[in-house]
Amino acid sequence: METQWPSNPRSFPKILHPLLLILKPLVQFFMLLWYLCVKIPKPDVFIVQNPPSVPTLVAVKLASWIRRSVFIIDWHNFGYTLLALSLGRNSRFVALYHWIEKHFGKMANGSLCVTKAMQHELAQNWGISATVLYDQPPDFFQPASLEEKHKLFCGIDKSLRTPYSLQDCLSNEVLTPDDDNPNVTLFTTQTGTDISLKWNRPALIVSSTSWTPDEDFSILLEAALMYDRRVSALLNEDDLKREDVFWQEIKGGKQYPRLLFIITGKGPEKEKYEQKMAKLNLKRVAFRTMWLEPEDYPLLLGSADLGVCLHTSSSGLDLPMKVVDMFGCGLPVCAVSYSCINELVEVDKNGLLFSSSSELADQFVMLFKGFPGECDELKSLRQGVLASRSSVNWATEWEANAKPLISKVIFDNSS
Repeated sequence: METQWPSNPRSFPKILHPLLLILKPLVQFFMLLWYLCVKIPKPDVFIVQNPPSVPTLVAVKLASWIRRSVFIIDWHNFGYTLLALSLGRNSRFVALYHWIEKHFGKMANGSLCVTKAMQHELAQNWGISATVLYDQPPDFFQPASLEEKHKLFCGIDKSLRTPYSLQDCLSNEVLTPDDDNPNVTLFTTQTGTDISLKWNRPALIVSSTSWTPDEDFSILLEAALMYDRRVSALLNEDDLKREDVFWQEIKGGKQYPRLLFIITGKGPEKEKYEQKMAKLNLKRVAFRTMWLEPEDYPLLLGSADLGVCLHTSSSGLDLPMKVVDMFGCGLPVCAVSYSCINELVEVDKNGLLFSSSSELADQFVMLFKGFPGECDELKSLRQGVLASRSSVNWATEWEANAKPLISKVIFDNSS
């Protein structure tokens, strides 16, 4: 349905924008209703994820009434708060969207939601009783084996050594004969059938972003700059040192490693921030952006040392799925702090929370001191992730929370 509608309504005259906002959901409503009522066999239950709210909730409610099926909403966020990011909280369209979302949300036979904070909001201000069902990562989000890491790094090594600017700590280093070996990457070495991690490898930090204004990527850039300056000050580095000697010393570690940030995802602000990255003059920090194949993304998470999440919820009541996926791969996380993020990130157990770029820089200095062998805080967080990961999965969450609700509403609907 989406591909049949203009992907960039702003290219139309401004006077037509309100008309498009009305016509698009109407077209989607009738197409969705036809599919739910005609194209598919009659289901016992319609489970619809919200958002999107309009026209989805309206269409599914009507289809459930026509086909005498149960109607359950899986609340992942609020659609009106997402719409408000682009139109503003005072928009009449946002107010109408909010009314429709709330009115048809209350008409559901049952509700699931992703946080206790959202459960409370639905109960107190929407008159909706919801069961908490925490998101869990798909089974293919797993810690990567050493062989999987080496294969991944061999595939992306060339792009990792290519900087945005003229030089950085990964590209401007004195190469040894081993560095030209195709079985040697920035992180791993293979000799025969034996694969090992390099002792002087960079620390790998992964962040996935949609490159939109609601994720302030400048926080990460500022934190990287602060890490670079703070470590330089801690080590009393001489800025006048000969360049080739300096790059060799950086490669050698000296208590604090080089940091490689790999940023995945696509979005409108990507090019703007890539230009900012190219202008940074950093000694021991490098940035790379890339778009990975679906099968490679879990491998990257499973091969990294730390994840960074810049997600701030439009409602303050949902949790970032990207962190759930990172935990599935055994990856500890530093995440932006907001109202309910502690339902997912437990400080000093599986990750850390930050509220400013300076706080995030402090966390980088603390976690990576002595990397890779003696960074006890980072190792402790990884152990915490692995321990919590083994205690719960999607099947157990579903059996404990979703299945009883679905069974109950089906029984109530049939009696």
